Amino acid sequence: MEDLILEFQEKITFVSLKFQQYLIDKIDLNNPLIAVKGARGSGKTTLLLQIAKRKLPLKSTLYVSLDHIYFFENKLYDLAKLFVKFGGTHLLLDEVHKYPNWSREIKLIYDNFPALSIIFTSSSILEIYKSESDLSRRAVSYTLKELSFREFIELDTNKKFPVFSLEEILSNHNEIASKMLEELKPLPLFAKYLQMGAYPYFKESENDYPQKWRNTINLIIEIDINAVEDLNYETLVKLKKLLITVATSAPFKPNITKLSEKVGVSRNTLIQAIKILDRAGLVNELYKDTSGIGVLTKPEKLFLNNTNLMYVLAKENINIGNVRETFFLNQFKDLHEINGSAQADFLVNKKYTFEIGGKNKTRKQIIDIPDSYIAKDMIEIGYGTIIPVWLFGFMY
Repeated sequence: MEDLILEFQEKITFVSLKFQQYLIDKIDLNNPLIAVKGARGSGKTTLLLQIAKRKLPLKSTLYVSLDHIYFFENKLYDLAKLFVKFGGTHLLLDEVHKYPNWSREIKLIYDNFPALSIIFTSSSILEIYKSESDLSRRAVSYTLKELSFREFIELDTNKKFPVFSLEEILSNHNEIASKMLEELKPLPLFAKYLQMGAYPYFKESENDYPQKWRNTINLIIEIDINAVEDLNYETLVKLKKLLITVATSAPFKPNITKLSEKVGVSRNTLIQAIKILDRAGLVNELYKDTSGIGVLTKPEKLFLNNTNLMYVLAKENINIGNVRETFFLNQFKDLHEINGSAQADFLVNKKYTFEIGGKNKTRKQIIDIPDSYIAKDMIEIGYGTIIPVWLFGFMY
């Protein structure tokens, strides 16, 4: 255990608090068992180390990744037991999916050592979903979203801007945008964000970013999904084809029968595959009404999880309308209830109607709908109910 403590202290020395993602101030550390979900590359390891450095007593805190060589010969439960004997109060566990039977041992640790608080993460979102039946009554879950446009700007330019609520943006967008325009030109930054700004590691190498994301997609499909769902190789290849189909389409309204024929799987298998891809953080399903969603309910529209995935998978075959809607949906997901709208593109919180479009988009389609807005691309500042689409990237 001493080696693990020394390695943790070294990591803490080098972790920076200069840039911190929004979730660090949302997690209630009074909860004794916390799960942090998030796609591969979203920054979960850095988040754990920053929480330790900024918010926890370092003398009684230990961070460890469960793919560490220590666990080749030692059990997690025994580490926790020893750590508590030496006064440990907070155990931060990274990459838990790389440790066999991790959820069962964490459950035992939680039950037997009530003075020990645990935060755990996994690069495999599906593994955490799989374990929820074991830990659902004990663990409080948080989701680390991709970088917002606001966070990307801070990481890329060192310019910090506040978070604005949806209501603040709707009622005061002109003044908010005016103040921002004194400090930056948002449109070039927005174009860069759409292509390579969703994950912190764009800072490591912008040139290598697309290849890293292709590798990440393969890892998610071939390792994460395969480990949980036990699919054959042929089915995994078909999932990749499905992603490319979504990436190269206009906002995608899936015809399940035709799509199942194209992909080469049954209707029910295809619907289940879509839901797996959603849970894995690769696609977002959009429904007009969430009240009747069942296991085999098909989504009204299907989007990739974020615009970076589109540029990686579709390359030059990008539909700009799809890019705009993908961005809008991504920024709202997990923050607000968002559904498809019969009259426009999106309905938010069962109240606000949004139509997404380019700079020539008019209100004709939604003119008679109360609480309706145009989220418009390629404008720096809006007026009335016309709001720059990039501004919705400042909600977290």
